[in-house]
Amino acid sequence: MRTDRPENWSRAQRRLHWWIAALVFAGFSLAWVMVAVPLRQLLLKFALYQLHKTIGLTVFGLTAIRLVVLLRLGRPGWDATLPPWQRHAAKTMHVLLYGLLFVVPVLGYLTAATSVTEVPTLFLGVIPIPHIVAADAALSAVVTPVHRALAVALVLLACGHALAAVRHHVLGSDVLRRMWRG
Repeated sequence: MRTDRPENWSRAQRRLHWWIAALVFAGFSLAWVMVAVPLRQLLLKFALYQLHKTIGLTVFGLTAIRLVVLLRLGRPGWDATLPPWQRHAAKTMHVLLYGLLFVVPVLGYLTAATSVTEVPTLFLGVIPIPHIVAADAALSAVVTPVHRALAVALVLLACGHALAAVRHHVLGSDVLRRMWRG
């Protein structure tokens, strides 16, 4: 990891941030729709589930890339006016966000893999992703609600992160501007 701090977030870091945020909210919204679609609309339900899985796999991949870019380029220094407790809270929030951005898609993959319905996972609707664990009703009964709960936690944490950024922006900090335009 770099020891010197860049002045701003790089273009790659900013784009990855916003793409991941958009995909998380799209996937979360899609989840509510896909489970509500009745089984009589099986083709639509299947397509929505595959889109949801594609979003999850993409979030996982983009988050891995984002972490590598962060480790290579570093992050800008903290706003000097930020009290130490807020800096600590922000660091904790970022660690939790990164953790959930990895864990939620992994649990989603395990939800699909352990499901007794044995529906394939098709990235982009065409590329088969093998399930490395077998269908298992008992494991599915544990993994599925944990995936759901942590997805809700991820979205709530992301909303808190966004609200904190807007609050700091309103109070005159350039934290939001640096993530938006660099």
